[in-house]
Amino acid sequence: MSLLTRPAAPTATPPTPVPSPAPTPNWFASVMATGIVATAAVTLPVGGGVLRPFATVVWLLATALLTLLLVRTARRHRTALAHGADPVMANFYGAPPMALLTVGAGTLLLGPALIGNRVAVIVSSVLWLAGTLTGLGSAIAVPYLRFTRHAAAVAAARPVNGGSPGDDAFGGWLMPVVPPMVSAATGALLVPHVPAGQPRLTLLLACYAMFGLSLIAALIVTTLIWQRLAVHATGPARMVPTLWIGLGPIGQAITAANLLGSVAPAVLPDPYAQGFAALGVVLGVPLWGFALLWGSLALAVTVRTVRRGLPFSLTWWSFTFPVGTCVTGTSALAVRTGSDMFTVVAVLLYAALVAAWLTVGVRTLRDLRDSTVRVPFPARPQRSAPAAR
Repeated sequence: MSLLTRPAAPTATPPTPVPSPAPTPNWFASVMATGIVATAAVTLPVGGGVLRPFATVVWLLATALLTLLLVRTARRHRTALAHGADPVMANFYGAPPMALLTVGAGTLLLGPALIGNRVAVIVSSVLWLAGTLTGLGSAIAVPYLRFTRHAAAVAAARPVNGGSPGDDAFGGWLMPVVPPMVSAATGALLVPHVPAGQPRLTLLLACYAMFGLSLIAALIVTTLIWQRLAVHATGPARMVPTLWIGLGPIGQAITAANLLGSVAPAVLPDPYAQGFAALGVVLGVPLWGFALLWGSLALAVTVRTVRRGLPFSLTWWSFTFPVGTCVTGTSALAVRTGSDMFTVVAVLLYAALVAAWLTVGVRTLRDLRDSTVRVPFPARPQRSAPAAR
């Protein structure tokens, strides 16, 4: 090489793109929470019309978030399916179906003003069918994994005389069995849009069957969670928010019983129509009382944990959707009974729901910025180092 020839500057090696991870199933809880803030607003016994513009914006936000998460999950579907091997994360496979169903309900309630009634019914029906099928899958597959694989793995990891088979139960165990109840409640909204005769009858009876499936399974799991709390205390602080999930199947059962009861007279003959119509109140009010008990216990345990230190995690989204189901359930009881008590409680619960949604949403965005939670979205590419001169 001649001394007059300048050596070429070394070229900078372009950074290797690091693929963003697939969203874990519990990320879909943010869609559930956002969606129910919208639907609960328009089903309030008072003020629903005033809140409709706000509810529409929130529903659009939930739709965008759902689309983004579904695209990321589809691109990394193998990673997403691998979460079934995790005894804790597998329970949250119930979140994606409920996200689909919640956004679908919002489409039917809020979409006609933007996309027309026909398109709204079609989109809502597609989302309901997708959410129902995947929700039934989670209600079967996750307990099956729990019975056959997860229990054995947890038992093998437990030291001898170091615990009992029930000491790992937590609120997340309810997640895979709740989607059929959400299908029952949202399916009731679709019943009037289905052709009369056998199609409408089939949908109504299928919704009632899913109502029973989910309610009985949820009562069994709730008993296991109560036993775990009574024998093994509350457990790690980060898991305490999942206690609020216990409100989900209760509030959703009240909602479903009343919504289905309101459409049953147009489908079933008497006396069954009258019986199902009465079931919303006859069953709903006692369940509402148990929701007060469970909510009071969850609140007391949460306050105790906050005083000792409650670190932020995605489990904080458990403070939102379950409370939202109690809003829709209480609103349904207020409409059916004409009770001022239920009306006032529904409004107060909705205010608490919005406050919790805003708080958890802001904390999630802040921690995404600080990279303290796992980011399922494309990361900003790193700037390459300048070339050496």
